[in-house]
Formats: sequence, structure tokens, C-alpha cells
Amino acid sequence: MRDALIRLLEPPIEALGFELVDIEIAREGRGGVLRIFIDRRAADSAASVTVDDCASVSHAVSEVLEIHDPIKGHYTLEVSSPGFDRILRTRAHFERFVGERIFAELKLPIEGRRRFIGLLKSVSSDTIVVEVDGKACALPLDRIQKARLRPE
Repeated sequence: MRDALIRLLEPPIEALGFELVDIEIAREGRGGVLRIFIDRRAADSAASVTVDDCASVSHAVSEVLEIHDPIKGHYTLEVSSPGFDRILRTRAHFERFVGERIFAELKLPIEGRRRFIGLLKSVSSDTIVVEVDGKACALPLDRIQKARLRPE
């Protein structure tokens, strides 16, 4: 369902000049919460996401959700910026933050290890390289379960 929602919501968010960073669907109380994290496109990244930006995206997304009705039952829609520890979901996200410190967790271990914290050194078509304790670790993008910026 998460991937289907991303495909549904990405076009209207991009049409407003923003990037869909990630979504989160959570059960809370009597219903659920759909959290949408947006950011400015890489070219506009000097400016931060404002409350008005979140309101504009919320309005556009609400219209799409009303038409397509992909989530059954009662839920609350929340739109916000990705925060200082933003999620890295796509190759473009990783490319944008080369040189930054990240956390990555793999679906399956490599050499007995699933979690990596270090400096993102490079990104290729199917792999990222993270320097952990002075050692370069190549992590296949398709094996990354979750990744975030990890500011010190």
C-alpha cells in the first residue's frame, strides 16, 4: 500500500514544486495517521519548507485522496518537512547527500552486519559506499531497508 500511495501522491506534490521524501502510515487511536514528508527540490534546497507549503500540499493531497479513496476508514493527514534526520529513500536522495553522515540498515546482513553509520562517500547506479571506521563498505541499494541522515 505504501508504494501505491507514493505513486499516487508524487505527481501532485511535484506539480507544486516539492519532492515527496517519504510517507508513513500508522495506526493510532480509533483510526490512522498518514504522514507525508516533503522537501524542496534539490535545486531549491537552500529554502526550508514552511507551514504554508505544508498547507498547500495537504490541500492538493486531500483532493487526490478523496477522489481515489485508497485508505479505508478514518485517518488523519499530516504533512511536514523531513527534519534534520531525513529519510533517504531513492538514489537521488543519496546522491544529494554525498559527504554527509548517514545511518543505513540492510534487509539482509553483509559480512554479518546489517547496520552501518558513517560518511556517505559515493553513489553508483545500484550501490552506495559508506565509510565506517575508516573502511569503505559497499551497500546495494536494493538491500537497504531504511536509511537516514545522521548528523552528529
